Amino acid sequence: MPTDEEVVAGQAIYNRFVLATYDIYVLGFSNRLIWRCPKRHMLDNYRRNTGNRHLDLGPGTAYLLDHCRFPTASPELTLVDLNPTVLRMSASRLARYRPATVRADLLRPLPFDDTTLPPGSYDSVGLNFVLHCLPGNWAEKGAALDNAVAALRPGGRFFGSTILSSGVKVTGAARRLMAVYNSKGIFHNTDDDLAGLRWQLDTRFTDIQVTVRGNVALFEATKPESGATLATG
Repeated sequence: MPTDEEVVAGQAIYNRFVLATYDIYVLGFSNRLIWRCPKRHMLDNYRRNTGNRHLDLGPGTAYLLDHCRFPTASPELTLVDLNPTVLRMSASRLARYRPATVRADLLRPLPFDDTTLPPGSYDSVGLNFVLHCLPGNWAEKGAALDNAVAALRPGGRFFGSTILSSGVKVTGAARRLMAVYNSKGIFHNTDDDLAGLRWQLDTRFTDIQVTVRGNVALFEATKPESGATLATG
């Protein structure tokens, strides 16, 4: 299992300075030129899938939520992250929606309750550019998907994206940058492959769609209705 030190190290880099440059450097430069997945594809994923009551796991700078078109003028938003700076800055950016914030480790069961984080009640859950930052193998990273399942209502939508290291075409520049990030504990995606991602989705969701752009996988899926049969292999 990932150690607490690995979990803390993976999110500690996101201080105020890094978050202030994230939209330009990561969503702008790196996404387009290194990972080869322009941010508009992520934004389209949000626009297709966000519901009236939305939970974002690892909201980052909240750029995508800030530019998303919700199906209602007053969506109910909940933001979950282990990093208090991320929560503070993303909530401030989305202040017009008065989002709830919850500080929690995505690899552990979320602190569900009947007020701030009611289980089985969300129309949508987003997990964007988070999985490649979580330590562990696919089975261990699957804990974050289990949290999404627990949060969603039946028929709710789960979506997001992640940077893969195999099973997709990876350029030399992307491989070198991933090697640097993995050595520093910022990324933990050395063994993250496309087949493993599909396996994690297949065992929990239905109506699964995975789109590869560069070495980024964008995914969207539905929490099954009660009694639905899922993959077991």
